Amino acid sequence: MIQIGKIQTLKILRIAKIGAYLDAETGEDADNVLLPNNQLTEDMKVGDEVRVFIYRDSEDRLIATRKEPLIQVDEMAVLKVKETTKIGAFLDMGLERDVLLPFKEQKYKVNPGQKYLVGLYVDKTGRLTTTTYVSRFLTTDSPYKKDDWVKGTVYSLNTELGALIAIDNKYKGLIPKSEVSKEFKLGEEVECRVIREREDGKLDLSLREVAYKQMDSDAEMILKKIERYDGILPLNDKSSPEEIMDRLKISKASFKRAVGRLMKEGKIEQTENGIKLK
Repeated sequence: MIQIGKIQTLKILRIAKIGAYLDAETGEDADNVLLPNNQLTEDMKVGDEVRVFIYRDSEDRLIATRKEPLIQVDEMAVLKVKETTKIGAFLDMGLERDVLLPFKEQKYKVNPGQKYLVGLYVDKTGRLTTTTYVSRFLTTDSPYKKDDWVKGTVYSLNTELGALIAIDNKYKGLIPKSEVSKEFKLGEEVECRVIREREDGKLDLSLREVAYKQMDSDAEMILKKIERYDGILPLNDKSSPEEIMDRLKISKASFKRAVGRLMKEGKIEQTENGIKLK
């Protein structure tokens, strides 16, 4: 049976003036799918098998293409918004026809020219449709372990939790609020380290290296900050985590580790007003 929104291999049943008809294997001639002339090569003949993607054209007819789509049904991908209309946004999926992102499937406002992570499904009318509500497309059976580095896409931002990440656009991940050291954008691609495997299979992530490796770069960054602040940085052990995060984009624990190393090396000293060069 033909699967809308999927790449599949179908046999050429007959060739007509407008293209080749592919066997839908239903026994009904009306169900056979057209592969238009612009998708044919001169050597194609009846009986040949071709690898095609099936979708609906502007007149709602099933159509085949040999072009590779950017996304298939039950998958996720980062797609660009081509335009917004009264019924929703249309996204570029790499084919002759764009795919609809209806208003009801927009978790947040999308803008032309911007890219967003979406999932693709077949709606009740049999048409290909996208959604920004992608949690249902994500699984918790990733192969990754603690300290593995992974790539993913930011698909949701939560002021209480942090940044929700689709690892490989397949698996559930989270950069906890305590690890958020920058302002993320929806659809942004990030590279993170797995810091925790939860019992439910979800992965907690961080943009930062393991502590002993990160300490070197944190210490170097703090020294440069002190120089920029004319020799004294108005932060010390009594500073709040929020103040440290605001000025340095690191946690208080990371700050204390780096400062401890610099003091041990005799490069800085702590005062009531902050830390300064020795």
